[in-house]
Amino acid sequence: MGKIAVVTDSNSGITQKKGEELGISVIPMPFFIDGELFQEDITLTQEEFYKKLAEDSAISTSQPAPGEVLQLWESLLKEYDEIVHIPMSSGLSSTCDTSVTLAENYEDRVQVVDNQRISVTQEQSVLDALYLRDTGKNAKEIKEILEKEKLESSIYITVDTLKYLKKGGRITPAAAALGTVLNLKPVLQIQGEKLDAYAKVRGWKAAKRTMLSAIEQDINTRFAGKEEQLVLGMAYTCSPETAEEWKGEIHARFPEYEIMEAPLSLSVACHIGPGALAVTCTKKVM
Repeated sequence: MGKIAVVTDSNSGITQKKGEELGISVIPMPFFIDGELFQEDITLTQEEFYKKLAEDSAISTSQPAPGEVLQLWESLLKEYDEIVHIPMSSGLSSTCDTSVTLAENYEDRVQVVDNQRISVTQEQSVLDALYLRDTGKNAKEIKEILEKEKLESSIYITVDTLKYLKKGGRITPAAAALGTVLNLKPVLQIQGEKLDAYAKVRGWKAAKRTMLSAIEQDINTRFAGKEEQLVLGMAYTCSPETAEEWKGEIHARFPEYEIMEAPLSLSVACHIGPGALAVTCTKKVM
């Protein structure tokens, strides 16, 4: 059996430190802040990012430089026979498509997985890849299994402020102003490719109830009969204290499930701002 390396990016929420513990490579996502280039978890911490966001700095996302990706692959292929590369969803970034193009020069030694995930659902894909590798699957087989399973996850997100959805053009200034006056909280969803609207409710508590009910509905419908394979997750752009409280609410509603957790990737945070909460449900490979 050949040696297989697993690669992902920081949109998975996997830090450099955790990547080392798992034995994987984590490519940091680049950001331009007021024209200056930063790399997530390398030259840009979560705290620094939100400070810049609060200061209304000009922030734009980018994708890893092709040369840096190729350099990592070349380095790994000196030690490993194959690579499974798991980038963020192709529906949220061109990073995946770029990686697929780059991999064409490696005669199947590099398998790029487009499994439509981000944050803790993407992290679960990494854990699934490690599990499949350890059970004897080769890189191509791992890619095929992960892509077959790609839509077996849900993410629901609510935001604390409409400012960043307005800034990104996802809602109009008039809708943002009205929503702020009426204390409307949008609940967004990621079901595969895109970040889409799910519901609009009044107040923070109602938004959290809506997200938990959406997960419960998914468990009872989409994932019926697969309960033993499910992992719940929570992600956030809020304070650790608020995040811990949210985790407790999820656990109280679904005490039988394991709960993964991580800060939301900065690529998502750019568009929704600080103070956001998310809950996820993912079917793991067994």
